Amino acid sequence: MMYVETVRKRIGPLHEDAMRAARRRLDSLTKPRGSLGVLEDLAVTLAGIVGEPIPKLSHKVVLVMAGDHGVARDGLTGYPQEVTAQMVRNFLRGGAAINVLSRLAGAEVRVVDVGVACDMEEPGLISMKIVRGTENIAKAPAMSETDASRCILAGAIAARDACEAGADVIAVGEMGIGNTTPSTAILATFSGMPVEAITGRGAGLDDEGLARKIEIIRKALDLHRPDPRDAMDVLSKLGGAEIAAMTGAILEGAARRRPVVLDGFICGVAGLVACRLVPASRDYMIASHLSREPGHRLVLELLGKKPLFNLDMRLGEGTGAALALHLLEASTRIMREMATFDEAGVSQGTVHSGTDIP
Repeated sequence: MMYVETVRKRIGPLHEDAMRAARRRLDSLTKPRGSLGVLEDLAVTLAGIVGEPIPKLSHKVVLVMAGDHGVARDGLTGYPQEVTAQMVRNFLRGGAAINVLSRLAGAEVRVVDVGVACDMEEPGLISMKIVRGTENIAKAPAMSETDASRCILAGAIAARDACEAGADVIAVGEMGIGNTTPSTAILATFSGMPVEAITGRGAGLDDEGLARKIEIIRKALDLHRPDPRDAMDVLSKLGGAEIAAMTGAILEGAARRRPVVLDGFICGVAGLVACRLVPASRDYMIASHLSREPGHRLVLELLGKKPLFNLDMRLGEGTGAALALHLLEASTRIMREMATFDEAGVSQGTVHSGTDIP
């Protein structure tokens, strides 16, 4: 918990002067005021995060946190637990969806092992293993609070290293077979919603598998009685190494005034944990998309975030966050490259809203 106490003091409010200057700049560009909608709001938010009226996002990094879960060993998911390590190798070889979409966005992918169940010594892997998979939450706490804190710190170190290497925006993703189960358990604890209302099929469970998943989550909640007022208690009893590491990355990104782009459901749950630990971190999170997982809409409501798009995605890995990087760059390029009315010699007129330049 020492890191959390320290980082809490480092996360300040958004820079209001930069946001006001960004809004003035947007209103001076050759378009009706507000006509670019969410892109304008995004530009103002980015200005507040980085503290500059015209942000520049030139070095993009996607952090993919990897960890295994005890529930997967019991055959709860449609894929065996070994797939976590296999997909990590796929990431490192550049063959996964996150690699394709990150290349398209001009983003660097960094893969971090915080809890994969087997030993991994792959070229390019950032090895920060804290646990070799978590326990089965239906039978025992996922991990100790000490290990959960160490996973948070590992994620924070990964984000720190990315920032010190020049990253000016961080997109966060994950890999961990079975991780929608602990994520749903965490969401149920924080929200008080019935488990069956927020539990999805994950990687493709049939009706029988879904019913078993709901039963396991209920059993875990009854067994551990996590305290919704204590985020570390919830995280350690129900969570995963990669969820904790994403939490740390979000907190460190906020402390370093970097935009932190959240992926889907599991990453959003990590955002919830971060927000419960340090409420000020919320302002630095940008929700990329709305996942098909039924709990994700509730996650975004609890975070007070609107997703940038909805493409019916549910892959994870950071794929939605990587796609959102295009919109972040678009908003900053508008600020940087569009001409003002004075520069273009265009009459501004008196109409400041609508769909056409007056």
